[in-house]
Amino acid sequence: MESFDLSEHGINVDWVMRNPDPSMLYEEAIRFEPGASISDTGALIAYSGEKTGRSPKDKRVVKHKSSEEDIWWGDVNYPLDQHAFYCNRERATDYLNICPHLYVIDAFAGWDPEYQIKVRVICSRPYHALFMHNMLIRPTEEQLKDFGKPDYVIYNAGTFPANRFTTGMTSKTSVDLSIEDGEIVILGTEYAGEMKKGIFTVMNYLMPKRGILSMHCSATADKQTGRSSVLFGLSGTGKTTLSADPKRYLIGDDEHCWTDNGVFNIEGGCYAKAIYLSRENEPEIFQALRYGSVLENVVYDESHHHVDFNDTSFTQNTRGAYPIEYMPSAKIPCVSDHPTDVIFLTCDAFGVLPPVSKLTPAQAMYHFISGYTAKVAGTEMGVNEPEATFSPCFGGPFLVWHPGKYADLLAEKITKYNANVWLVNTGWNGGAYGVGNRISLQHTRAIIDAIHSGTLNHAPTEVDPIFGTATVTKCPDVDSKMLVPHNSWADQSAYKATAIKLATKFNENFMKYASGVSEEVLAAAPRV
Repeated sequence: MESFDLSEHGINVDWVMRNPDPSMLYEEAIRFEPGASISDTGALIAYSGEKTGRSPKDKRVVKHKSSEEDIWWGDVNYPLDQHAFYCNRERATDYLNICPHLYVIDAFAGWDPEYQIKVRVICSRPYHALFMHNMLIRPTEEQLKDFGKPDYVIYNAGTFPANRFTTGMTSKTSVDLSIEDGEIVILGTEYAGEMKKGIFTVMNYLMPKRGILSMHCSATADKQTGRSSVLFGLSGTGKTTLSADPKRYLIGDDEHCWTDNGVFNIEGGCYAKAIYLSRENEPEIFQALRYGSVLENVVYDESHHHVDFNDTSFTQNTRGAYPIEYMPSAKIPCVSDHPTDVIFLTCDAFGVLPPVSKLTPAQAMYHFISGYTAKVAGTEMGVNEPEATFSPCFGGPFLVWHPGKYADLLAEKITKYNANVWLVNTGWNGGAYGVGNRISLQHTRAIIDAIHSGTLNHAPTEVDPIFGTATVTKCPDVDSKMLVPHNSWADQSAYKATAIKLATKFNENFMKYASGVSEEVLAAAPRV
């Protein structure tokens, strides 16, 4: 350990680890982390305790006169008064002050130096430190020496609960952001993803204020031209898997910004779903989960040194976090030229959206604001049939401004840089979940390849009678019958009823945004 002064943050301890080598964090985790172990591939296995996912209902943003007019208050951004925030921060620092070991990670968010911010993470768990060492952009020794004052500080006291009697608290968990103080306080949850998404939320505030589109998407780049492609999608739609494309450079798997310089990754690592992971289907991600990586909440048989990626007894949200340079196709620094293609990924469990369709600018704004995917029966308690899920801008829990702000920026960028926009269904075909079949990864990869090669720019299309999008009817290495949904259903009356049901859900969801968009965007809605 080394001496590092944290007194400016209200923490007075004699010894902390600042930006330690991963090997040291491994040793600390094995000594102090409950259940921590090392997998057969060398990755550190750790457990997040009771919370195995984010707690969006416990997210709070300090309501301050300097920023309150900017923020989209409501179900995404719950207000917190400043006094309550300071109470929570003091609760966090009091806890951190009595911890026998503390870890500090000083690193960057954003690969473009013009827009990069400095982040400091203070935590008590070595697994959290290694996680953020991977997920932020690691400084050089010279940069660390001259790091100076951070722009944002995360106080991760997640092993200690919030006080339920503090004003604004509704549970023992609280994740609080103060834009004015440049601080995030975490209490009552040890799920590491709260730190990652906390910084993404910060960038979702800072970047649009400068006219830059922040995006919940993956990004790849053509190895010859340098032009990029961005893939939006909610969890489980395939944006991490599809970005692991050895034919293209990987820019990043989850968080990016689109500036007048091009696209840059916010993060220094990837956070991939590990459920059902296999060497055969996702070889690049599988090999990246090696020494230096974190495997979170997976089931491990120590006697046979085997991680069972198919075992969901802890959670379906098993994850792997690794430095982006572990991906053989990663482009360092993680920046690229402007996108030729913007791709919206959706896992349609109703089975009525085409595998690929081309969108007009108005349709692009409509589907971007909608942010549709579907849950399938059996994945959550009480879900017995496909359930439509809408998350504005494909990242609702992390937005700070109103979704219209991000949609306007997207429309501006795709028009200015002449990008094509596509809707790609990675879900079901030939029937809804339980009747039809999941579109294979092989077919989806063929569609994405055809988009990137420009083949689909000139492919024949037909207008979907309900959703109004231009359905692509011919794509290399994909059966034409499956490209037009109603052709793939045996029961045509069931197809029409299911399509109308989903279209109605789209229209009902969009009512909350209707007053903030143009007539052209409203006209892009499905026809019921």
